[in-house]
Amino acid sequence: MSFDIAIGLNSARGPRAGNEDFAAVLQPTAQDEALGWIAALADGVSGPEPGGGGRMAAQTTVMSLVQDYFAASPAWDTTVVLDRLIRAQNSWLADHNRRASNSGSDRSALTTLSALVLRGHSYTLAHVGDSRIWLLRAGSLTQLTQDHALDQADFSRLTRAIGLDDVVRVDYAQGELRAGDRLILTSDGVHGVLRGKRFLALARAGEGPSEAQECADALVQAALAAGGNDNATALVLQVRGLAAGQYADGLNAGQRLPAPGKLRPGDRLDGMTITALIADNGVHRLYQARLANGVLVAIKAMHEARASDPQERAMLAHEGWLGQRLGEKLGAAEAAGFVRVHELREPSAFYLLFDWHHGHTLEQLMRDKARPELSQFLQAATALTQALGRLHRAAVVHRDIKPGNLHLGDDGQWRILDLGVALSGREPEALRDLHAGTPSYINPEQWAEPPAPADAGSDLFALGVTLYQWLTGHLPYGEIEPYQSARYRRDPLPPSRQLPQVPIWLDHVLLKAVSRDAKLRFETAEELLLALERGASRPLPAPGSTPLARRNPLALWQLGLAVSLLFNALLIFWLLFLPR
Repeated sequence: MSFDIAIGLNSARGPRAGNEDFAAVLQPTAQDEALGWIAALADGVSGPEPGGGGRMAAQTTVMSLVQDYFAASPAWDTTVVLDRLIRAQNSWLADHNRRASNSGSDRSALTTLSALVLRGHSYTLAHVGDSRIWLLRAGSLTQLTQDHALDQADFSRLTRAIGLDDVVRVDYAQGELRAGDRLILTSDGVHGVLRGKRFLALARAGEGPSEAQECADALVQAALAAGGNDNATALVLQVRGLAAGQYADGLNAGQRLPAPGKLRPGDRLDGMTITALIADNGVHRLYQARLANGVLVAIKAMHEARASDPQERAMLAHEGWLGQRLGEKLGAAEAAGFVRVHELREPSAFYLLFDWHHGHTLEQLMRDKARPELSQFLQAATALTQALGRLHRAAVVHRDIKPGNLHLGDDGQWRILDLGVALSGREPEALRDLHAGTPSYINPEQWAEPPAPADAGSDLFALGVTLYQWLTGHLPYGEIEPYQSARYRRDPLPPSRQLPQVPIWLDHVLLKAVSRDAKLRFETAEELLLALERGASRPLPAPGSTPLARRNPLALWQLGLAVSLLFNALLIFWLLFLPR
């Protein structure tokens, strides 16, 4: 979902010969939506010589900022992007002024700058000089910036400006954004004339579809009518609807909101009624709850014993953001293989809200000891491989594929659960450094020294182990304890040795998926899916047994040593005891 924003802009030169104010708003294209909207207003200041460059300073500063902003990576923090762009423009303008001064000209070009980025559920502002940014919320007006100026009448009153010094000090601030907010950017030709209740009344002006433009017009016209002797500019952004939340929004909420505490059936949370406690692992609690319309949902919340840990909060916020991102990036059809995370509007506590799906995890199905029918197994393997492939194409590594995290709903849909330890490139450092996963499903490379990082291949190995276990009732390498690499020194048995009804081609697929050698496994989920779909029509070649030298180099050396000792013993016996 993208922003719904109405824009209003009015800029008048007033009694001045020219207009040195400049303002602009840029809406992102579809591929840049993650970066949000950017708006900026600059009030140029020229030197005393005629034809000064105030207009040039204001226009180049605003245009370079709003245009170059969308060349940044969405992974960068908004303040980092703004800081780099503003400092680059300041260096260029300061150099321009230095060259003008060295040539004997007094055509100095300075400008104020007030910039605003609306991204997700938050705003970020950057400010230099005495233009201003205001927030009108629920009828209350707040000035978000502080002037960098002395109380004088000419341009020298600015204590900070773009182009004034080689290094510019920029004020940054961030805050929560809500639907209904009105953000107003003004030059001093407006707020220098209109004050107090008069400014507040005009800031509230405007109704209907053109409310933002009506507000901008009212502010500028009133400033000129009140005898203003400067350029007057007002830029208004009326937030009618918010964009989808971003990771920073969830992270801010996670650090700001309290944990809900232990809830019991019948308790209420933000209009929902708790119906059952599903799980409690000492870190999180999972509840079933019912919305006001009767629909069942799942709530994941911090255990109060871990609620004060900022890293745990950051990891839960990442899980929520990642679940929402998958729904947006994959679309409704492709996201069917995952559990949808709902976006919360003004929650009273920090928790995640999921769809509720009746059904059973694969772990629960396996407890019944019933072997799956071959058609049922292949349908599940295909659906889970497709879902895992979609996850990897979204640049996400799950890191904990196992029977307990694979769910068959009553609707017949297989789903991958629990993105709590997944990697997305935006995860907190503590999550990235965590050696995540369940030992018996972790690929051998992660137990090596130094350990290999988890990647898409790790997920495919874990899925192969899970499918092998479901079909045969046994893990291919047995139960693995952490760092118990000795278990990987034998090749797994073909499933058909235990279940004669398993076709040989499926033997080859599963043995390739769980090969101890990463080079012999499937490289992508698409490759595994193709092997499952082709089946017996184009079977994979039979995997060869792994040589002892690769399975257990130490055993090979031990065998060689034993042979050598035996040979030497026989030689000594021959020399000492046998006749020559």
